[in-house]
Order: sequence, then structure tokens, then C-alpha cells
Amino acid sequence: MNRLAWLDWLVIAVYFVLVFGVAWLYTRRERVRESSGQYFLAGRNVGWFVVGASLFASNIGSEHLVGLAGTGAARGVAVGQFEVLASLILLLLGWVFVPFYLRSGVTTMPEFLERRYSSAARWYLAVISVVGYVLTKISVTIAAGGIVFSALMGLDFWVGALIVVVATGIYTVAGGLRAVLITDTLQLFVLLIGSLVVTFVGVQALGGWGQLRATAGPGFFDMWLPATDPDFPWTGILLGAPILGVWYWCTDQFIVQRVLAARNLDQARGGTIFAGFLKLLPVVLFVLPGVIAHGLVQQGKLTLESPDQALPALVTALLPAGLRGVVVAGLLAALMSSLSSVFNSCSTLVTFDIYRKLRPATSDRKLVVVGQVATGVLVVLALLWIPLMSRISGQLYQYLQSVQAYISPPIAAVFLLGLFWTRVNARGAMASLGTGFVLGALRLVLELNGGAMTGVVHSFATMNFLHFAAMLFAICVAVLVLVSLTAPAPSREQLAGLTYATAGPGVVSRHRPLLVGLSWLVVLGVAVTWWIFRG
Repeated sequence: MNRLAWLDWLVIAVYFVLVFGVAWLYTRRERVRESSGQYFLAGRNVGWFVVGASLFASNIGSEHLVGLAGTGAARGVAVGQFEVLASLILLLLGWVFVPFYLRSGVTTMPEFLERRYSSAARWYLAVISVVGYVLTKISVTIAAGGIVFSALMGLDFWVGALIVVVATGIYTVAGGLRAVLITDTLQLFVLLIGSLVVTFVGVQALGGWGQLRATAGPGFFDMWLPATDPDFPWTGILLGAPILGVWYWCTDQFIVQRVLAARNLDQARGGTIFAGFLKLLPVVLFVLPGVIAHGLVQQGKLTLESPDQALPALVTALLPAGLRGVVVAGLLAALMSSLSSVFNSCSTLVTFDIYRKLRPATSDRKLVVVGQVATGVLVVLALLWIPLMSRISGQLYQYLQSVQAYISPPIAAVFLLGLFWTRVNARGAMASLGTGFVLGALRLVLELNGGAMTGVVHSFATMNFLHFAAMLFAICVAVLVLVSLTAPAPSREQLAGLTYATAGPGVVSRHRPLLVGLSWLVVLGVAVTWWIFRG
């Protein structure tokens, strides 16, 4: 495999100068260290473009670029269903959830859950979110960074992973959410340009779009796989994937923190719609390179050691000096934007939902310091978890979705029913969250343990993760409803502004007709994508 030339290193150096320069300018101007509101929520004064760009850039980490291409090389475009469905779930975030989040004025999602249910629900979501960040977002992003540095730059995996952590941590710790949002917007353009280059050059190397479809085979271009498919059955896509989506896009601090920083409801909603348009791109930009790599392997033009090597192999085999640097800069942009966002979200949860709950009189300046220290501890834990990831799934993106399937159903249940039905209460919520945690943890332990299992235990441990998510969601909803009926309903005063029945008058939207029209265009884009990739 070719290594990077001096021109590639120059492009990468320019990228780093831009990112750190922009972050430094905004950090110096905003005085973020003096105010927790500025540090964690960018002063709640962010416009729709930055909100949408940050939603997309934060979500598209190197685990997407490496992992989506890897799974695309192994299974085809079916993995792109998660990206396409995200466009619809983002509309749900903007039209259903955001009005309640902004009206309540909360800083974190656990804080919203406390207002709707109880302090215990807040503690549960805060702790499980931090643990989930370590098991999925932080560790997977660091591992993907290690793969990039190892495959493209010749550095040891762990050296690359540590470089990623230190480089990203510098501007994240210093600048808070404002620095994260602004650098995300810059990194969005670098990411899109780099991905476009790989896709275009790869299709040309195969001999065009028709040759790509012919070489890869029809199964690789079908998003709707049989219900018996072990990885992406259509039943799981329809029943399980939306549950993962609601949890991730509508209730996860990592994502929702961006819309909480918006200037007003229209800006927040516009940001989610913009992100919905952007999420139509990953199938072509991130999954297709994996299919291209598979096609080149079939033609004998490329060799892959493992599916997750698809993207690095394409970059080193096909691109000339200079363009390789652009693509590597795009990989680093994806990695750093995702990692900086999760660092900031983690520090927000630890600071507001754990530390400040224990020490409510803490000053703003000390809250900022607590968040910075917490980030370092979480990174160490994530580094320790990376060696265990391969025991769950050999493909990064599939691993990420698998673990999320064990975490998301109970949280999605209490948020969704909490908004639409005033009868559910704190007792039901804690019973549902506890049940979901026990069953999800049991599934994770059994999957990690492996070994010989038979009967019901074997079926439970080996069930497709999307089917498992749908089953666990149904169980959590049933527990939430039944246990809630054993205790009095919350008072309307307690629920004021937190449910549809107690919402009161809505905020006047000056741009509602335009936003409605754009939302329908997103839906049309999803339908067209499904039609194109129908086998």
C-alpha cells in the first residue's frame, strides 16, 4: 500500500491549521470558560445552518466512513437503511420533540426526564448515557481513528488512537460547544469533498456505474433483504431500526445538545430539516465506496485483509498524491467532529446531571473545570474497552448498532409515551427502565461470553439485534403502562408544558409553511432513495 506523499501531508497540515485556528478565534472571543451556559450550550444563540451541519458532522464519525464502507464491502447497501431512516427521524425530532425541549429550557435530556417523571429517572439516563458513550461513541471513534492512522500513515494503532484523543481534546476542552459547532461546520465541507472524491474515482476505476452493478451483483444493491437475513432483515429495519433512531436522534444528549443551542424554534427545526437532507448522502458517499471495493476485489484489482480495510485500501490504491491528503483530511474531519461532540456531551452530563446534583451550589467556573476533568477519565475507560469490541462484531458499524439496540428501547419507550400519554408516571418509568436495562445487559453478557448455548438462551443471545430491539421495546412499553396503572397519575401542574395534553399555546412560527414544504421534500428524497436501491 502506498504511503502519503509530501503533498498529502501538506494538505493535512493545512486542515489542522484551519481547525485549530477557527477554534482558537472563537474560544478567545466568546470567553467560554467564564460561563457554563456559553461553554455547554454556546449561549443558546446558534442558527439553523450551524445546527444542521453539526448534527450531520457529529453523527458522521470515522466509524461511519470506515464502518459503513466495511459493511458495504461485506454485505452491500442494506446497511444504508440506518442513514436513510435517520432523515425521517430527524423530522420527528424537529416537529415532535424540539418544541417541548425548548419550551422547558432544559440543559440535558436527563433533566427533561426528571421534570416528566422523577429524579431517579434522571439519574438512570445520565449514568446509562455516559456508560453508553464509553461503550459505543468514544471507543468506536477512537478505534476507527487508530485504523485510519495505521492503514494510511503507517503508525501503530494505539499511537494513532492517542494522537486522535489529544488533538481533539485540546480544542474541545478549551472552547466548549461553540468551538465544537464551528469546527463541525468547517469539517462538514472537508468530509463531503473527500468522500465525493473516493466515490467518483472508485466508480471510474471499475468502468462506470453499470459495471459496478454488474460486478457487485444484484444483492449488493438491495436495501430490502429477506426477513431471514442474519444482519439486516426488512422486518428488523421497519420494526427495530426506528427505535434505535428515536433514541439516538430524539433523546440522546450527544445529538439533542445541538438543537438546545439553537436561537429559537424555527432555527432548531430548520437545522433538523437541513440535517435530514444531508443524511440522504451517506448511501452514495460512504456505503458505495465499500461496494466499489468489493467490485474491485472481484476484478482482481484490490486485496482486502478485512472488510473494515475497504476505505483505506481504496484511498491508497486509487488516489494520486494530493487527493489522498484531501480524503485523509476528510477522515480526520469526521473523526474529530464526532469525538469532540461526544466529549462535550459527556462533560455536560457529568457536570449537570451528576456533579451539580450532588453539589448544587457549585460556581459556573468550577462546573466548566469538572466537565473538562470528566472528559479525560471517560477517554481512559474507552481505551480500555476497545480490545473487547471485536468479540461482539468484527465490523465497526454493526458493532455500534448492536450495542445501541441493547440500550435504546427502554429510553425510547419512556420518552415517547411520556410525551403522548399523561397517565404514565415515575413508578412505571423506573420499572420500564430497569427491565430494559436487565434484559439488555443480559443480552450483552451472553453475546460477549459466546460458548455453547442451547434452547431459549441460545435464541435470546443470537436473535438479530434489530428484532431484539423491537421485542425489548414492546416489553418496556407493556411494563411502563401496566406498572403506571398501579400508582396515581401525575398532576397536570407537574406535567405543565411537558406533554401534548398539557402543552398550552405553541410558539408562533414565522416560517412554518416553508419548513413544512422542505420537510415533505426530505420525505420525497427518502422515497426516491428506496426506489433506486430496490435490488
